[in-house]
Amino acid sequence: MKHIFLRVYIALTSVLLVPSVFSDTLDALIDPSWKAALLAGESVTRLAKNPAVPELSPHNAQVERLTVEIIKEINPTILTESLYLYKKPSGATSWTQAEKTALYNNMLALSTLKGLQYYSVSHKGMRTFFEISQVIDDPSTQKPADDPLRSVPPPALTVYARQKDLTFGDNIYQYDYFASENTLALVQRNLTGMSLGIVPVISKNMLRSVVAVIDAEEYLLIYSASFAKTISLPGVKNRMGQSFTNRAEAILGWFTKQADKAFGR
Repeated sequence: MKHIFLRVYIALTSVLLVPSVFSDTLDALIDPSWKAALLAGESVTRLAKNPAVPELSPHNAQVERLTVEIIKEINPTILTESLYLYKKPSGATSWTQAEKTALYNNMLALSTLKGLQYYSVSHKGMRTFFEISQVIDDPSTQKPADDPLRSVPPPALTVYARQKDLTFGDNIYQYDYFASENTLALVQRNLTGMSLGIVPVISKNMLRSVVAVIDAEEYLLIYSASFAKTISLPGVKNRMGQSFTNRAEAILGWFTKQADKAFGR
């Protein structure tokens, strides 16, 4: 499967069980040069280093604001970003509130990331992404908790998780979720330092990973981006850039399954 992604920041929610009354169009969201590839199911992906400036962001003021905030906060040295177009079931147009809520709850289901596989360049084969993916009550107590559920997506929600990544180790993350009428998004940040083996590569709070979904009539436009300020060591940026790109593909596969559930496939 070929993939593409999108990033968005969101702020408001709509009325339970009432169909959405607003949906963006692809033409309004994306650069025309990407459209043919997206409609053909091809990936639009890029890796940026010094400057790590996004170019695949959709035409959305909130997305641009989120990007500016992240860059201002961490001054990233590496960025991977990609766009993907998810085709809804035949005949579907703007999502209903029930579909949107189901998708939101499936995005909250961080436990389903456990066992996810991705292609590892260094290992030249498929490898487990997260050996552990568990929601916790708080970064200090780290007591395991159930995946949250909401009857209506709230404008904003913060969730904490412990995730053991076979590449970057056992870490604590903060997930900030946002919801508006036509957009759902999550922003992941590392609350602990990350290492490649025994080598520290990303300090605390220096990673931001974004997955955002915009309702675009018969499609969902998805943007994925990972912004990181890495330790300056020979070869680290290239290795991490390829790793983040391949891991983004794995996250897209996970998201596609979650979307399939939401749309009853």
